[in-house]
Amino acid sequence: MRKDIHPNYQDVLFHDTNADVFFLTRSTVKTKATREYEGTEYPYYPLDISSASHPFYTGEQRKTSTEGRVASFNKRFGAFGGRSKKAADSAE
Repeated sequence: MRKDIHPNYQDVLFHDTNADVFFLTRSTVKTKATREYEGTEYPYYPLDISSASHPFYTGEQRKTSTEGRVASFNKRFGAFGGRSKKAADSAE
């Protein structure tokens, strides 16, 4: 193999912040943060989601809001849908 063309492959501590679970595995990810885990300091990389918190792996559905998708869509884009009542009345 040629020298100096491969990224640094090292032990990295991944943290699923959603489930508060730590994973120690080897990776080429570059990070400046470090954290101590089981008495040894490792490069640290936080994750939003992993197999510990993803609904496909956990079997749990997490509802992020109490309103439905249609209500949320109408709330955001309802003003753009068609002519307003004033424009409809003046066209008659």
